[in-house]
Amino acid sequence: MYQNKVTLIGFLGADAEVRTNNNRGLTTLSLATKSSYKKNGKYIEHTEWHRCIAFGKLGEFAATLKKGAHVQVEGELRSRKYDSKKTNSEQTIWEIRVSSILKLDRAAKASPEDDDVSTEEEAA
Repeated sequence: MYQNKVTLIGFLGADAEVRTNNNRGLTTLSLATKSSYKKNGKYIEHTEWHRCIAFGKLGEFAATLKKGAHVQVEGELRSRKYDSKKTNSEQTIWEIRVSSILKLDRAAKASPEDDDVSTEEEAA
């Protein structure tokens, strides 16, 4: 059995970017996650940036997200190749193809039904 599933919780570093690729709308999110490790008795923080891509209705929901939004993203890790005009060579980029987004930055609610959740299945 194989599984390619990624769950990330972090903050958006920029407003969602909406564009069209091959007549298909897509939304790109720039998600920051942090981790830390101990070195010489001191904790060192590391920020990792993740490129997250959402399509269809899920992409429409993602397009409403703004810089600083606290979100949980689920999806699968994908690689794709493109020709770089800067280096004049083929490059590989890694992205998260989003299947679910949960907006976390709301105040406490009376019931879990009030959470803003969007999944690829609901978007279909």
